[in-house]
Amino acid sequence: MERIDAQRRPSTIADDMGYEAYRTSETCDLDGHDPFVAAIDAKLAAVSGLNSAHGEPLQGQRYAVGQEFKAHTDYFEPDGRDYQTYCGRSGNRTWTLMVYLNAPRDGGATRFIKVDKKVKPEPGKLVAWNNRLPDGGVNHATLHHGMKVRSGTKYIITKWYRELPWTG
Repeated sequence: MERIDAQRRPSTIADDMGYEAYRTSETCDLDGHDPFVAAIDAKLAAVSGLNSAHGEPLQGQRYAVGQEFKAHTDYFEPDGRDYQTYCGRSGNRTWTLMVYLNAPRDGGATRFIKVDKKVKPEPGKLVAWNNRLPDGGVNHATLHHGMKVRSGTKYIITKWYRELPWTG
């Protein structure tokens, strides 16, 4: 959490659609050369069995009171205008691994809308989902909402994996 606080900046989205309140959290690109961060990254690859070469750099997010990330998916729509920009080199996102670092006093759950599942933040809890279907199509059931924190602060780390080795 200290590393996230030290490097945080306003979070962005690929296509903001002109709606600035869509994602109000803060983000930090964690330094993969930091031994502490590298160890976490390696543990995520080991527990998931996913190829670490396909992983994007580990990110941290911080949500203060009132901050959220409205309903979204982590994959890029294959027919979307931003697909080539974000997927032209390493392919689409395949898996998301998210770890809660703490629990805010109130709020901050992750709600999977299409499957009516709400995940409450608990320190150390890992939530993982496949952004793809068995036929290779995108998994619309992964639509999720980082719900507003009502009291306290929420910290998470997020790791995304791609179809091909990550090249930036």
